[in-house]
Amino acid sequence: MTVQAKSSDRQTPEGSAPPRSSRIISIQRWSIVLLVAGGALNYVDRATLSVANKLIQDELGIPVAKMGLLLSAFLWAYAFSQLPIGGLIDRFGPRRLLGLGLFGWSLAQAAGGFVTSFGSFISARFALGVGEAPLFPGGARVVRDWFGIRERGFATGLCQSASSLGNFVAVPLLTYLMLSLSWRWMFILVGAAGILLAGVWWMMYRDPSEVALTPEEHRYLTEGDENTSSGPPTLAQWGHLFTHRTTWGMIAGFFGTIYTLWLYTGWLPFYLEHERHMSVARVGVLAAIPYFFGCVGAVVGGWLCDFLTRRGWAPMTGRKLLMVCALCGISVCTVGTVFAKSDSLALALISVSLFLIYIASSAAWATVPVAAPGQFTASLGSIQNFGGYLGGALAPAVTGFIVQRTGSFSEALMLSAAISLAAAAAYLLLVRGTIHSEGPAGGAAKS
Repeated sequence: MTVQAKSSDRQTPEGSAPPRSSRIISIQRWSIVLLVAGGALNYVDRATLSVANKLIQDELGIPVAKMGLLLSAFLWAYAFSQLPIGGLIDRFGPRRLLGLGLFGWSLAQAAGGFVTSFGSFISARFALGVGEAPLFPGGARVVRDWFGIRERGFATGLCQSASSLGNFVAVPLLTYLMLSLSWRWMFILVGAAGILLAGVWWMMYRDPSEVALTPEEHRYLTEGDENTSSGPPTLAQWGHLFTHRTTWGMIAGFFGTIYTLWLYTGWLPFYLEHERHMSVARVGVLAAIPYFFGCVGAVVGGWLCDFLTRRGWAPMTGRKLLMVCALCGISVCTVGTVFAKSDSLALALISVSLFLIYIASSAAWATVPVAAPGQFTASLGSIQNFGGYLGGALAPAVTGFIVQRTGSFSEALMLSAAISLAAAAAYLLLVRGTIHSEGPAGGAAKS
């Protein structure tokens, strides 16, 4: 990627959005391509265990409830790694942290192909969670660093589409690898692909501090963004983010979003086999359908964020509206899935749920670059993601215990619907405004 300065010959009319230089456009395209590739691979890695769920149970003798714990091991490690990782990204930059994270999680993924017991599998999944922690907070920082405020929503939506794209590709791809080779080789090959991608990221991506920006390029990146500041946050400033109602509203809203997402990510193949009595080969095809709709929802959600901003909505208000509406819709569709008599209707409702989940996810992540000053972007994003993945960590384990106790997914789905509705209420009541910087130290003022 070129880092030589290029001045644009175009003149910017007073009050209009400044133009992007050809270099900025190139950096944006490469950044999004690499983030989407990393995000898709990230979710392929996560899906390996759910796709191979029954084969791993049979070979290693792991009961259903313990499989829920195994699915959650990654998520607990991922959730608690979020707390320090955001501040580290804001201090050292996404190039270093995302590169190291991608390399580390890929090694852990490959190690999953060599496990011989429940304990060793737990360790490999824990390491996977730690390694994957930098990706989405780092992606939020990349969007904040390289996109103007009018374009951050769509760029965020593209990045968020990677997770659903990964799940869409993962189910048929991993099923094919698993049935053609073995579940162990499935883990090893996916890990090798990640190590290769880590090298590409390190060679291609650059942080803004590594690029000599022209005045016009700097203006494009900051124009219209009233919540800008510079310098990495101190530990005290990072901790001060927790004093804001907006921060807690973002945590609660994302908790509900990711709880439902991981109910499906962890258990959808098993649900279709156990509850809907589908064959493994049929599930390998049909389970991909909801994630196609999720991929569309992520892009639509990001586009809607920018559309509402262009129509005159305050960025925070527009994103809040999308989050609340999407979470309410998720609750309705999840209840509908419980009472759906036909497999087709159940799959359609799950598909709409995934569509809305990814609209909510795009809106939540698009809120991060506008909710706090620039040097807090990854920090706030990781705090939000911590809340989300507390929900994500609970979902597979709670679902596993409920299914083992009742023999059905009905109670687990109804609980998820209630959590989505509560998350919508929390977002509506707590998210009130942006978190502004104050004073020369760049501390955060109450929202």
